Amino acid sequence: MPLKLPDLLPAIDLLKEENIFVMNDSRAVSQDIRPLRIAILNLMPVKITTETDLIRLLSNTPLQMEICFMKLKSHTPKNTPVEHMMMFYKDFDVLRNERFDGMIVTGAPLEQMAFEDVRYWPELTEIFQWATTHVTSTIYICWAAQAGLYYRYGIPKYPLPKKKFGIYRQHIVHPRLPIFRGFDDSFAMPHSRHSELRAEDLLKDDRLHIIADSPESGVGIVMAREGREFYITGHMEYNPDTLDNEYKRDVGIRDDVELPRNYYRDNDPAKGPEVTWRAHANLLFANWINYYVYQTTPYDINDIR
Repeated sequence: MPLKLPDLLPAIDLLKEENIFVMNDSRAVSQDIRPLRIAILNLMPVKITTETDLIRLLSNTPLQMEICFMKLKSHTPKNTPVEHMMMFYKDFDVLRNERFDGMIVTGAPLEQMAFEDVRYWPELTEIFQWATTHVTSTIYICWAAQAGLYYRYGIPKYPLPKKKFGIYRQHIVHPRLPIFRGFDDSFAMPHSRHSELRAEDLLKDDRLHIIADSPESGVGIVMAREGREFYITGHMEYNPDTLDNEYKRDVGIRDDVELPRNYYRDNDPAKGPEVTWRAHANLLFANWINYYVYQTTPYDINDIR
């Protein structure tokens, strides 16, 4: 089954060119199916790119999903047209009485700020609390993973001496978990961040389980509440060119920019990236939707607690 998306969303035409099956609202209403409701709180500056990246991954299941884009009332993005936000996004205040089968909270370029100094921190923590009772399973990505773990469990983040930037192998700690069904023993994950979580802090709380990690990039994925929460420190959703665009944007402008590790063929930007993470990225999100959303969520969405 395809994804049900708002009419005219830019991602629809982009993904149709990749032969990914998406469906707009007008066609979906003719099908007598209860779609899974997935909320996406998109905190990234360039909204349209992130929308497309996530929709691409969510499309790889036989289930119909209805995607709802959530935004913060306390923050106005500067890099996305206001018309796009008004057409496709809804304030949390509008959605707070609704329930969702799944939710994704994206990262944000805020790792070098204290959480409490982020202007929209009060509203964001309200959403974190709301998700515990209104969403069956939630994925938190990069900065959102750090923010969610800090708010819910008091886990601190630590500044890195230099940016963690590149593709790093992650080793699976609990291979029998359904989230890793079909995985190899290790998998690649893109990272682009200035701060980190530390395993010793997480291991002190028996509610938290490190389920993937790396000797190079540290904690990879943390699970809590038997899969109702996943915290991913990297960016499995990144498309092949994301790190390349980021590197070319910053090199020569900032003095802390290094070549992304394990990314370019022969470490040569002129040869382009060698994509090593996409297959596992698709499998990760498909497993999440199947085992932690579809097979767990109640048929009556109002029964989510």
